[in-house]
Amino acid sequence: MIQVKDVVKTFDGFRALDGLSMEVPKGSIYGLVGPNGAGKSTILRHITGIYRQDAGQVLVDGAPVWENPRVKSRIASIPDELYSFLSASTRDMMKFYRQFYPRFDQSRYEALREAFPAVNERQAIRRLSKGMQKQAFFWLSLCCRPDVLVLDEPVDGLDPVMRRQVWSLLMGDVADYGTTVLVSSHNLRELEDVCDHVGILSHGKVLIQRSLSELQGNIVKMQVVFQEREAPALPEDLEVLHISQVGRIHTLIVRGAAEEVMNRLAVYAPILMEALPLTLEEIFIYELGGEDYAVRDIVL
Repeated sequence: MIQVKDVVKTFDGFRALDGLSMEVPKGSIYGLVGPNGAGKSTILRHITGIYRQDAGQVLVDGAPVWENPRVKSRIASIPDELYSFLSASTRDMMKFYRQFYPRFDQSRYEALREAFPAVNERQAIRRLSKGMQKQAFFWLSLCCRPDVLVLDEPVDGLDPVMRRQVWSLLMGDVADYGTTVLVSSHNLRELEDVCDHVGILSHGKVLIQRSLSELQGNIVKMQVVFQEREAPALPEDLEVLHISQVGRIHTLIVRGAAEEVMNRLAVYAPILMEALPLTLEEIFIYELGGEDYAVRDIVL
């Protein structure tokens, strides 16, 4: 659905995107994660056609996004910095959106009023709280019936109940209409619950992109008690990303499938050995540990 090929973008000599490539499958919820300054918002603005790349391609279903009204009419976006006309209400913006999105669903707009009861649709959006503004733009964007929905820190400012409501609506659209959702967020715990694909950015490049199940299946946390108090010398080809010790319990973060790692450690006849799945947050920390984060000594 979305293809980004070797995209380069420079601002005043700073290379914000450095040959970034990524692919978002149709009908998926793709989580884009990375440290501040990695280029997340910049690539989202290319995918929505706000920025023009210096080099490379940004395609939706094989067609370029830049200066392509037909493609843009299939993309809805909720940026981190929300924008509405100075005195426009949610209902005013609905009429504006309706002119640009050929599939805008008026009946859904009326139906979703019950999903966002706290939003006064006749009050100027700029006079609403940040959380209410987010709700208003979710209301509008879902009515556009987009093929692609691009979200930058989408639930920031929403209370827990409304967060669950919004994610439920989004996942319903993915299931019922095959909507493709691309979401950038710092809330990795939340992404873990909703995303099926993840891309990890650093320094303007995608380091890793995989399905979440594949990503979680390729790195494992082992808790081991060896015969001796100290850990034995482990094989050099066993890629241990982190090791820590509390009492006699050694915690190892190892790249590889859990079963394979357990078989490798079984030769030391451990007294206790248990494989634990890593959270997306832990995977993010250890995948970026060699990049720009001094996190290898964090005990998780």
